[in-house]
Amino acid sequence: MVDIRSAGAVVTARIRKGGAVVAGSPEPVARKQSMVVFSGDLDKALAAFVIANGARAMGMEVTMFFTFWGLNILRKAQAPAVSKGLLDRMFGLMMPRGVQALKLSNLNMLGMGTAMMKHVMRSKNVESLPALMEQARQSGVRMVACTMSMDVMGLKREELLDGLELGGVGTFIGESAESRATLFI
Repeated sequence: MVDIRSAGAVVTARIRKGGAVVAGSPEPVARKQSMVVFSGDLDKALAAFVIANGARAMGMEVTMFFTFWGLNILRKAQAPAVSKGLLDRMFGLMMPRGVQALKLSNLNMLGMGTAMMKHVMRSKNVESLPALMEQARQSGVRMVACTMSMDVMGLKREELLDGLELGGVGTFIGESAESRATLFI
């Protein structure tokens, strides 16, 4: 409902089709959420997937655009051998492979902090990152791997999880332009 007016016996109501309206605002509320997942840290990846699953639970369309270090979240733990140049192989060896290899951004303490965080999450029945990722996939969260970042970091399609989309900045800008909010994680 945009507005309602009455003039004598005539009542005129204006409605806008296609989205909810925030009280006092003629602008429709987008039912889309987009985010740039730039970090490959465990705690930030957890936050990104908790937000994505929460937005899906509220009926929103969600697009996650993984770029630079965020691509490590999407790496297969046991990727097939692919042909690469020396620099690309070096990048691959230095980056974590798969979600189980991600570390905390703070208090990692040579892996002890990461192990402690995973233990505390299990003891408090908090979903693991792989479980949150599967939940997002099943609920229809759109996960897009940045092709430019893949090229810069020497990652090939075969090294990433199945079911992902590949896209460039235009893909992200298009989604972001239609979203109510865009998060950078």
